[in-house]
Amino acid sequence: MKKPTKLLAALACCTLLGAAHAEGPYRNPDNKSLKDPSEGTYPIPYKMPVVAEITEQLNRIRAYMDQATPAHVVNKKTGAEITDFKTPIADAAIAESAGDYGLMVYEMGVVHAGLLNAAAATGDKNFTAMTKRHFDFFAKTLPYFRAQEDKFHLERANSFARTLDPRSLDDSGSMCAALMRARAAKVGPDLSQMIASCSDWVANKQFRLEDGTMARKRPQAVSLWADDMYMSIPALAELGRMTGERKYFDLAVANVMGMSSRMFNPELNIFTHGWHQHVPNSPRFYWARANGWAVLAMSDLLDVLPKDHPGYEKVLNQLRLTLKGVAELQSGSGLWHQMIDRNDSYLETSASAMFVYTIAHAINQGWISPTVYGSVATAGWSGLVTKINDKGQVEGTCVGTTLASDQVYYYHRPTSVHALHGYGPTLLAGAEMIKLLKNPKVSVEYKLRTYHFQPKDGGKTDYREHQ
Repeated sequence: MKKPTKLLAALACCTLLGAAHAEGPYRNPDNKSLKDPSEGTYPIPYKMPVVAEITEQLNRIRAYMDQATPAHVVNKKTGAEITDFKTPIADAAIAESAGDYGLMVYEMGVVHAGLLNAAAATGDKNFTAMTKRHFDFFAKTLPYFRAQEDKFHLERANSFARTLDPRSLDDSGSMCAALMRARAAKVGPDLSQMIASCSDWVANKQFRLEDGTMARKRPQAVSLWADDMYMSIPALAELGRMTGERKYFDLAVANVMGMSSRMFNPELNIFTHGWHQHVPNSPRFYWARANGWAVLAMSDLLDVLPKDHPGYEKVLNQLRLTLKGVAELQSGSGLWHQMIDRNDSYLETSASAMFVYTIAHAINQGWISPTVYGSVATAGWSGLVTKINDKGQVEGTCVGTTLASDQVYYYHRPTSVHALHGYGPTLLAGAEMIKLLKNPKVSVEYKLRTYHFQPKDGGKTDYREHQ
């Protein structure tokens, strides 16, 4: 009886090995010995990215986003366009796009961040044309919708509710950061009224813990969401940059440390999705996009946080630890799993794009080693390329997701090309990859079928944690 058991085990082992080394559709064109059977194939176009190709891919996304987000006002009942903004009517609303891409939702704030970054990376102002068009529309129609609210008191039914009456970080934080970034880049009109409204909510009105950590009153009475690192910290950081007031940087740093102390797992070096004050030892669920929001927020803060701020090294060390955990969990396709620590969950695009962007950006900023992380970013971008279809749509993105307490929910959240969460991060990732490829401080060597990013300072930079 023992022999058949061993035989079955051996067959199972061979089957698993065969699956692990299954033939893929791509060969590495950087390999000069393609006829060598030992080269193998890949499930993604595993090769050194090319600036022209990335630029074309970003332009495809930009063109799709531009045509998918018309900016005009209609009568909700008749569908007729409204162009007279003198006398408000109750049924006036911003027209919905075919993909239901809201012009003021938090995901669109990330899209604008991506477009601004793409313009900076390529020098092509066409990337910011959509941002200017949207923001021109806001400036033109805000007085009309304010008058509509004064007359009809529509509250959340008003298309400008997020500006006129923000009630959450989702309403305010991401778009607020985008408005301030566009202002700093001199893209679009002066939207100081919108900035004042959204920044006031983030800085002064959002429910928080005693130490200033941004919290929610759901699903438990007092809960933290890792998502809120991005929904609050970048806006606070940009507010600090815009005003020069250090108190905003202080609050941003306090949120990084407050969120991390409660949701970061130092054994895995990743964030759980949420934390409940009254059940602090509840089960942990490591949703990938939550980790994406976390690293993106810390990266955005470090971009503008004064280096002499006492929290600078703390935030940098936290980002480095998280990127280490994230890099170790990258899949063999370059992408990351929906539940980042679970290989049997599906590969998810938005989180993968956030990781690629933040890793590439951290290299470009000198925060992490190009030797260690350069090929992680490159492989991640190779995976993302397969998710940009011919129309410029970004595939494989998990739809909106709440803080849940079971794996079944997270595993089976659907993906959709209409999930706006994937577009901004992919624009950010591609733009930052262009900057990495152009980085004068880094060279790339191709040896033994892989890529070695070498710092031109001879590896003298010390990336160890500063205590």
